[in-house]
This record gives sequence, C-alpha cells and structure tokens, in this order.
Amino acid sequence: MIVVLVVDDDFMVGRVHAAYVARVPGFDVAGMAHTGKAALELVESAKPDLVLLDIYLPDMSGVEVLRRLRAAGSPVDVLVITAARDVETVRATVQGGAVHYLIKPFTFAALRERLERYAEAYRRIGAVDEAGQEDVDRMLNLLHGAAAAKRLPKGLSAATCDLVASVLREAHGDLSASEAAEQAGLSRVSTRRYLEWLVATGQAELQMRYGTAGRPEHRYRWTGTSTR
Repeated sequence: MIVVLVVDDDFMVGRVHAAYVARVPGFDVAGMAHTGKAALELVESAKPDLVLLDIYLPDMSGVEVLRRLRAAGSPVDVLVITAARDVETVRATVQGGAVHYLIKPFTFAALRERLERYAEAYRRIGAVDEAGQEDVDRMLNLLHGAAAAKRLPKGLSAATCDLVASVLREAHGDLSASEAAEQAGLSRVSTRRYLEWLVATGQAELQMRYGTAGRPEHRYRWTGTSTR
C-alpha cells in the first residue's frame, strides 16, 4: 500500500480528497492536516509515501512546507493540489520536486489517473537495483505523461490521445484498433496512430494474436497503471 497524507486548509475539501484517494486500489490515507505545521509533524510521525499538498494554508504556504521537507531531507513525494495558477508557484513546486501539479477543482478521474501513474512509477523504481536509461525514461514518462502528450507528433492532439488512453485504460484486457476506435468514436486509422504512440512512449504494449489463417491481429493493452 502507498500511504498518503492529505493536506488542505478546508476540512470538508480535505475529506473529499481523502475519500478520492481511498477509492484508488493500492492507496491508504494515513491522515489529514489543515495547517503547514501539522503537515510537517505528520510527515515526521506517519512517514507517508506521498503528500497531497494544498498551497493556501493558514500558517504558511504549501511551497514553504515543500521547502522545509526538502531542507530536512525528507524523501516523501508531493502531489500539489491547489487553485494557485501563477507561474512563480508552479515553478517553485517543480523545483521542490513535486511529482504532479493538479489545479482545483478537479474530478476523481483526474486525481485517479495521476495516482495510478505515480503507483506504477513507484512500483518500477522499487523493482530494479540499478536503473538503465530505458528504465529512467519509462519512469519519467509515467510520472509526467501530460508533458509527454505535448510532444505528440504532428497531426495528433493531446485531447484525443487522452481519450484513446482512457478507453484502453478502462478496458478489461486488450483491445484491437477497431475495438478501441468504436469505443472512442474515432476512425480505426486515427485510433491506431494514437495506440502506436502510446506503445512508443511506454504507456501501452502491443501483443500479436495469431489465428488459424491470415495475418496476426494487433492487440493493445494499457501498461501505465498498477491496477490491471
């Protein structure tokens, strides 16, 4: 289980976020904090793996909490959840090593996707004693899939890529390009381009299904989550 600490100045919002986390398999909520001071104390006592950190706290900013965690040598990972959109805050959290930055308000699906990416990267990091370049690239891609989507080849859109990825992620098993296209409401040719991109970036894998005659069928399976 990945242990999570939820930090938010609003008690009810914190409860909602904690409930979201509890719905994702493999995650356990260690507790909630509503101030920066309480967050720092709970990180020390509960030893969570991940902190869902709000920026607007009553006694200090989330950025300051992150700075103090790093100054103390804490290895805890931080996923920022905030309404703050200013560049300075975003830059400061990235420099502090935040694994994600999720802007409020957000849906359960948006948080779940980031938690699943984190869980898969967390699992892969723990599965190797020494990482090669391919391992590093794959882990970074899992953590920062949104950034990878911005580098899509010409002619592909991030929104459509997210749609195809969602179809594949929610499938119970593998899908052919035709099956994925039907569920996504796209053409088979277009869908296959996105599926090939997901395979190339390590978010999906290609499997060949051989029949009694003819060419083998290409099947695609999502590999970017820890719940399949």
